[in-house]
Amino acid sequence: MDFMDLVRCRESCRDFSERGVERDKLENMLEAARLAPSACNSQPWSFTAVTAPLTVKAVAKCLQGMGMNKFASHCPAFIVVCEEKANLSAVVGGKLKHQHFAQTDVGIAVAHLCLAATAQGLATCIIGWLEEEALRKLLGLRDGARVRAVIATGYAREEKEPREKKRKPLSEIARFVEE
Repeated sequence: MDFMDLVRCRESCRDFSERGVERDKLENMLEAARLAPSACNSQPWSFTAVTAPLTVKAVAKCLQGMGMNKFASHCPAFIVVCEEKANLSAVVGGKLKHQHFAQTDVGIAVAHLCLAATAQGLATCIIGWLEEEALRKLLGLRDGARVRAVIATGYAREEKEPREKKRKPLSEIARFVEE
């Protein structure tokens, strides 16, 4: 699939089938995230793939506070994305430039992960509404790691044509400096 076709096909799924996700597909997604670029090659991330049915149910509950993300109860797999400590040069550079490079790096890795899922016929939904401490305890995550997102992963219940993306026109968000 052409890259732009892949980008156009990737969308948030909130209606997953009960079909499980094959480990090799999850590994491929994680490999794509591992290869993502990062400031000073810091790689400030870790990923926890969850497919054990009882743990999947418990993760779903950690995403459903205040009635949010009800669809998560029907998701067969999750990837919990943590921001880890960046290396010294990325931290110092970030302080000097008033940037938090690790958050950007994690975002790039999540994009790689989701596009890799789409390329394999999987559907994803990036979830930021979560109970971080509950996830940390449930999955035995390291104290210093910050849970930045959970990626719901599975097969869409129905194969549909991708929805038209409602985005601002390019003329509103981009400009060219050519002279």
